[in-house]
Amino acid sequence: MTRRPRVDVVLVNPGGRKHAYQGLGKDLAAIENPVWPGLIATFIRRCGYSVEVLDANLMGWGPGEVAERIEDLNPLITAVVVYGHNPSASTQVMPSAGAICSAIKSETPEQKLLLLGGHVAALPERTLREEDVDFVCTGEGCYTLADLVQAYRESASPELGRVRGICFMDGSGITRTRPAPLVQDLNGEMPGIAWDLVPVDQYRAHNWHAFETIGERSPYASIYTTLGCPHRCSFCCIQAPFKSGEQALGMPAKVNSYRKWSPALVLSEIRKLVEHYGVRHIKFADELFVMHRKHVDGICDGIIERGYDLNIWAYARVDSIKEGMLPKLRQAGVRWLALGIEAASERVRDDVNKGFRPERLIKLIEEIRAAGIHVIGNYIFGLPEDDLASMQQTLDLAIELNCEMANFYCAMAYPGSALYQQALTSGARLPASWGGYSQFSRDALPLDTKHIRGEEVLRFRDQAFTRYFSAAPYLEMVGSKFGSETRAHIESMTARRLERDHLVPAGTI
Repeated sequence: MTRRPRVDVVLVNPGGRKHAYQGLGKDLAAIENPVWPGLIATFIRRCGYSVEVLDANLMGWGPGEVAERIEDLNPLITAVVVYGHNPSASTQVMPSAGAICSAIKSETPEQKLLLLGGHVAALPERTLREEDVDFVCTGEGCYTLADLVQAYRESASPELGRVRGICFMDGSGITRTRPAPLVQDLNGEMPGIAWDLVPVDQYRAHNWHAFETIGERSPYASIYTTLGCPHRCSFCCIQAPFKSGEQALGMPAKVNSYRKWSPALVLSEIRKLVEHYGVRHIKFADELFVMHRKHVDGICDGIIERGYDLNIWAYARVDSIKEGMLPKLRQAGVRWLALGIEAASERVRDDVNKGFRPERLIKLIEEIRAAGIHVIGNYIFGLPEDDLASMQQTLDLAIELNCEMANFYCAMAYPGSALYQQALTSGARLPASWGGYSQFSRDALPLDTKHIRGEEVLRFRDQAFTRYFSAAPYLEMVGSKFGSETRAHIESMTARRLERDHLVPAGTI
């Protein structure tokens, strides 16, 4: 006898922190609320369907535990969502997502399973062949999931060709349906995150985000004020989920899918977080928050008017911060701005469509600090034109700038990025498993550059991290700005070492 479904949709956030971050995931990395499952839950509710969110990442549930909860909830559709807290995080959680799907199918073979997210949209047919699922989503996911629920509500054996934006197996092989559109009316169709479906008080900020209050990192929340990105850096995979949606809307593939929530809607979300959940630490997860001045001013003016005491961090570009913006950002509670500096060498930057004037960068960092805002410098080692000399140039720049926080990444050919397509075309080495695309995993394997191997890039990155955070000028600056407790925290962080499978013999830089 078939059981009656108790809920239409269960959205699973798969996690995999232990593999992706090794020991760093226990107490240093942020634990972010599942933004995309929260947004999709709101969309599904507004379509008239019931929904639950299972955050396996937060709860530390293994595949078997998730499968047991799915069996108990008995949903019409289970969707495992592999959007990460940034575009690159989608691929690195695929091992966890795949294991969860296999466990669910083992426990309840009749359960209809959908995989969706950035990685899935980049490689839909491969994902369908490799993972134990019924359907994969070729686009953003909202309309696809709603179509799928409606189809199975109407019939136990529906006409799947009517469901937009899926791939599935049939008797003749893989069938791919027409693309689903993107959600265009964000305010009306997806007005924020379904906060009541997640335990807001249990999420925590990055350690650096709370340098001023190092022992108080919760509660914390991550929200979007915009979706998509108007830029197309070759190392980024953010456009992958939106490409099919662009085609469905009749737009050429080169058009970006950048959309905005209204400042009023964003302020409504912030009000809920502050007044109902006591949240102070907030991340604006937009790929680029500081861009459209009217949008930024509207949000900042509203926060200032309400008098909230917030600790916000957001992304900006060297060329996106306009005159007069910084004082207002700081007054609104933006205490950290992350800048994508990437590389010091103009030759390396130009090759990946990332340009800025070095003199403007130095002046901008001075202006940001003068406004009372801290800087996160983001750097990438191992871009295609990098060699040891150019990577050293980047590290030297980072040490000279001495930002309050620095993120050192290795270039990875993430599925959905131009680098991935180039790697396939050239036959370049890629990680043996999806987990190897994580920056901090044991099996991480960066892309070979035109001049050096990925193992050399990885060693350089890890040694650069230690050198930067152990430097006396940096530690003195941290102690002066944030206090001795935060300095001791940094010293403890630097003492940890990541285990790596792919390294060249130890050396110094």
